[in-house]
Amino acid sequence: MSVVARMAELGIALPPVAKPVAAYVPAVVSGHLVFTSGQLPMVDGQLLRTGLVGTEVSADEAHADARQCILNALAAIDAEIGSLDRITRIVKVTGFVASAAGFSGQPGVVNGASELLGELFGDAGIHARSAVGVAELPLHAPVEIELIAEFA
Repeated sequence: MSVVARMAELGIALPPVAKPVAAYVPAVVSGHLVFTSGQLPMVDGQLLRTGLVGTEVSADEAHADARQCILNALAAIDAEIGSLDRITRIVKVTGFVASAAGFSGQPGVVNGASELLGELFGDAGIHARSAVGVAELPLHAPVEIELIAEFA
């Protein structure tokens, strides 16, 4: 089943490509790889929520934010290569979690992105990953995700 058909089956629609908040582009192609810029959990140009995970934002909320980040990354890829059905492999996910002191659940938060990629791409969605706790993210976002995918 194609990724586009799988998304339709799950009732998932790609959002519009999030507009950059600084001097960069949403995605860049190099050879057969597409690299996204860090994607924030934006919906209709607004962050879903702000704050540090572990105090102002729950791990469950941040997990949902990571899922939105990956949808935004997929939208950027779709716009760059023309169709998500061209993706042959998800290569790498890097997740940044704005973490309150003592919060160590970054892997669980970034699972929001990884689990969706698995649902959509099956074995081709299995990827290398980093889940990093940081002090602060742009616009006070709780999560930021970068994605690298291979395409044909």
